[in-house]
Amino acid sequence: MIDDALSRRAALGVALLPGSPLDSADLDRLVRWRDDARLRAGDAAEALALARDIAPHVGGGVSTATRWSALATIARADLTVARAVEPHLDAQDILATATAVDLAAIGAGPSSTWGVFAAESPDTRLEAQDRPPAARLSGTKPWCSLAGRLSHALVTAHTDRGSRALFAVALGSAAITVRDDAWVARGLSGVPSGPVDFHDVSAVPVGADGWYLERAGFAWGGIGVAAIWWGGALGLADSLARSASTREPDQIALSHLGAVDAALHAAGVSLAHAAAIVDAGGATRSEARILAARTRSIVARAVEETLSRCGHSLGPAPLALDAEHARRVADLTLYVRQHHAERDDAALGRALVTEGAR
Repeated sequence: MIDDALSRRAALGVALLPGSPLDSADLDRLVRWRDDARLRAGDAAEALALARDIAPHVGGGVSTATRWSALATIARADLTVARAVEPHLDAQDILATATAVDLAAIGAGPSSTWGVFAAESPDTRLEAQDRPPAARLSGTKPWCSLAGRLSHALVTAHTDRGSRALFAVALGSAAITVRDDAWVARGLSGVPSGPVDFHDVSAVPVGADGWYLERAGFAWGGIGVAAIWWGGALGLADSLARSASTREPDQIALSHLGAVDAALHAAGVSLAHAAAIVDAGGATRSEARILAARTRSIVARAVEETLSRCGHSLGPAPLALDAEHARRVADLTLYVRQHHAERDDAALGRALVTEGAR
């Protein structure tokens, strides 16, 4: 029986950032959300109900470590559920910090479910035209997760002033075409993220041009996604721990188990460090961007090492015969590719050179 930090975390089944200041009520909620995520495993539609339940408990005034621990705990249980929950929470944060957003104009309320569509593609473009008091969106937006199941979304679009701005839209309009058939992924198959066509759709501005991308919260949201990668990797590490506990492990299995524990602990410390900086406030946009890039890179490397070592240690059997494990590997392999590997490392290097941060 292997009795180490990794297996103790597995027994609890939550994902706490190292040093997280959680009280008993916080921990009880994490355990409940873990159980809810397990019940909703693979079902994005059910996950949206969980997102509405979680939002009031991880909004303003809650420590960032608690918030990211919640995301990681849900991801440890099921990545499909986490992938549906995260953008809803991100949208709530964005709307809470924006001013004078007329959500009633698009029929949004407490029961709304939200996505955030901010990706860009060289092949598509979404344009916004001012028609006060609203705006009109036309064109195609790529990578729109669950657009066919959400009631509303925050969407970035190019303005006629040569910038990008954020807009709130209702997704039920007949002027919106969701192309779920473009999503052929085997990972996160329950979270279709194909393109969406907008045909002169009414939208409500959220902040001024550039506000969404320039705010520090944009970087913090990117680290929140990394917390989900980390939680998903902890779920894979659970498989290693169970394997070592149910049969006598050889030195190779022990080596993989130890290396994964060290890598994921380091990633957790990096996330905890970032959470403390977020809560301390005062980070400049440059500092926030660099911290996010560093943290995401550290976590992505730990996730990739976990995927590799699990494959080497456990062999093909769980990939072929264990549906939960196979789905987690496929989901996490796709999800972590939101980190663009060497390209994101190069962007970090460029920021260090041009902005002089260390």
